[in-house]
Amino acid sequence: MLSQFCRTIKDARAGTNRSPIYLGLGRFSSGGRATVLMLFLAFLLHAPFVAAQGLDPAALLKPATDTWPTYNGDYSGRRFSPLDQINATNIDTLTLAWIFPAHVSAIKSTPLEVNGVLYFTTPDNVWAVDARYGRQIWHYQRVSEGDHIGNRGLGMYKNWLYFTTPDAHLVCLDARDGTVRWIVELADAKLGYFSTMAPLVVRDHIIAGVSGDVTDVRGFLESLDPETGALQWRWYTDPDPGQPGSETWPKDTDAILHGGGMTWMTGTYDPELNLLYWGTGNPNPVLAGAARPGDNLYTCSIVALNPDTGKLVWYFQPSPHDVHDWDAVETPVLFDAEFQGKPRKLLAQASRNSFFFVLDRTNGQHLVTAPFIDQTWASGVDSRGRPIAKPEATPSPDGALVEPTSDGGSNWMAPSFDPQTDLFYVNARRGFSVYYLTTTGKPEGWAGRDRILWADSTVRALDYRTGNVVWNHEIGNGESIAGILTTAGHLLFTADNSGNLLALDPATGKTLWHLNVGGHLVASPMTYQLDGRQYLIIPVQDILYAFALPERVKAQGR
Repeated sequence: MLSQFCRTIKDARAGTNRSPIYLGLGRFSSGGRATVLMLFLAFLLHAPFVAAQGLDPAALLKPATDTWPTYNGDYSGRRFSPLDQINATNIDTLTLAWIFPAHVSAIKSTPLEVNGVLYFTTPDNVWAVDARYGRQIWHYQRVSEGDHIGNRGLGMYKNWLYFTTPDAHLVCLDARDGTVRWIVELADAKLGYFSTMAPLVVRDHIIAGVSGDVTDVRGFLESLDPETGALQWRWYTDPDPGQPGSETWPKDTDAILHGGGMTWMTGTYDPELNLLYWGTGNPNPVLAGAARPGDNLYTCSIVALNPDTGKLVWYFQPSPHDVHDWDAVETPVLFDAEFQGKPRKLLAQASRNSFFFVLDRTNGQHLVTAPFIDQTWASGVDSRGRPIAKPEATPSPDGALVEPTSDGGSNWMAPSFDPQTDLFYVNARRGFSVYYLTTTGKPEGWAGRDRILWADSTVRALDYRTGNVVWNHEIGNGESIAGILTTAGHLLFTADNSGNLLALDPATGKTLWHLNVGGHLVASPMTYQLDGRQYLIIPVQDILYAFALPERVKAQGR
């Protein structure tokens, strides 16, 4: 089996085998092979009917078991699965079920799984793949200009799929065959806009946002009609002059209208409160803060919006007046738990600035601020729970040595919260950048640069009540971008920087299983159960891996 696995990986990486590869089927008699063939043909005939059933909206309100219907599995962003067939007692028997080589670009998306079909993306590409066997059902491809840095995945509404593009468009496809229903422009790519996020579906709203690394554009989040793509509302991260928040920008300039604050990542949603939670990006110009005195709301913020109107309900700003490119777009994770002896509705974020925040998500009240990894830029925390920046950490012509790097103490990779351990897990980074100020007084442009000197990575478990580190698992030199999944099987799945997929004990951080696949995990694991079999899906570079228990182990209930 090991030699077969090695040949399979070699062929897939070389591009000589573009078909799905099935492993672990064992030896069959001629009658057995005929039975397998009949079952497979039956599945081929049945697959279009299965795909045609569409997504039941109720699935978005339930824990992800036989479906994974949205980017984080459910609205909470916890990345915790209630499945436990694969568990700490049998993880050592985990085997490869199939692989699907995309051979286009790195898979940074988290697949959706609905009615036995996986849907996943790379920039300008969407695949539908049989979730049991890895067979391609259809592939959609377009050609666009813009930044092809990556794509996080799709949103789904009934039988329709939605994904954003490098030229800042939103594309709607028919999930049954990948045909285009409509395409609308989110923003003008000629201005430097693009989009990477997986849209979030909330009832009859498709919530999508924009990305951008140039400094003359304004961030926003908007809601579109799932039937037509018509705009329902748009909320700008930089308020119009005269609106609340505009007082945190300089007066008598147009800096606020070029202020940045991109909405890079997928947010979360509380159906009971009917509140949408989103993180926003850095202000512009990025490193030259003198051109934009003030806190620069609502950049580098966590915001709560009404999904029906787009109206701001509350905000919290992890990095006021950011001058280090520390977006606060990391997942706002939602969970209900006890805090200081009382049940609370909580929101937690491990932010790019190396601080961990816990808020009351009903009103934005600050509860906890604590560094989750080493940092040198803040001297303490103010009365509102915001880190207080040291003057010497500001970019300067001679350079300011600061920890973390401009890539942050964490980044877009998914964290997780496990209700069994009450621990929050984050893939964190230690590292230093030298931040240089190269020009002054310009209202536009980076007006600076940084150089990352060194970094290494670690998985950390945090006590949400205090922010204290409960355990630490080192994963090697460099900046990891592996996401995290926890399950009811008492497992935490992620990867290290040496090409190893990992299953850790979520209570202690101890390694329970690992497999070196010769590549880096650049997305987040996910899981689902079909026909009584749990599958673990892990994208590694441009290949989708599916793992499961051998049938004998599953049958024994180990």
